[in-house]
Amino acid sequence: MEDFLSKLNVVDGLEARFLTRVDGVEVDTDRLATVARLEPFHKNAVEEMGFSWSQCWRAEQVHGAEIAVVDKMVRGEDAEVIEGVDGLITGDAGVLLGIYVADCGAIYLADQVTGAVGLLHSGKKGTELGILPKALNLMKADFGTKAEDVLVVLAPCIRPPAYEVDFASEIQKQALAAGVRKENFTDCGICTSENLERYYSYRTEKGATGRMLALLGRKGV
Repeated sequence: MEDFLSKLNVVDGLEARFLTRVDGVEVDTDRLATVARLEPFHKNAVEEMGFSWSQCWRAEQVHGAEIAVVDKMVRGEDAEVIEGVDGLITGDAGVLLGIYVADCGAIYLADQVTGAVGLLHSGKKGTELGILPKALNLMKADFGTKAEDVLVVLAPCIRPPAYEVDFASEIQKQALAAGVRKENFTDCGICTSENLERYYSYRTEKGATGRMLALLGRKGV
């Protein structure tokens, strides 16, 4: 388990994971084919977390700032990919959120008071569009979330000098400006391009790469 997720995983009922490179899995420029090859490994990890694959909602991810509110009562039997969104939030236990990344940042959100959680895909474009403050506002509107109660964690992503835009720094600025307490914001500080044995990097591998999977959910029936 990744150390940078420790603040999330000590919260009662909360489960957070960041699934890294899987040895031996062929990768290429076909994202969907590569993700399909990784899926059996990702399914196993989900089950180890105490969830089923049918509880795992994932975003299509189009480098935008649209966010879906996930309600477990409207889900089908098969694992769901929600089209046209780069963020997922839920107030329900028994729902697992998933975001794929290969240089962009996965942002974990956990409201310590209401139990609401969120997971965002935020690279250069998503950060420019303010997906993080938008998600916090949506969590406030739907679940009564207060920014000062939210734990925010930024997972491994590409950073300077490997990438000319320091969107990780901007994500932190946006979080604090939105009211997140400094002590509640964690940036893992890891650059995906610096360790290709552990992480996938779209830029460094020129598109022929796999995808890490960020997962966040609260156990329940």
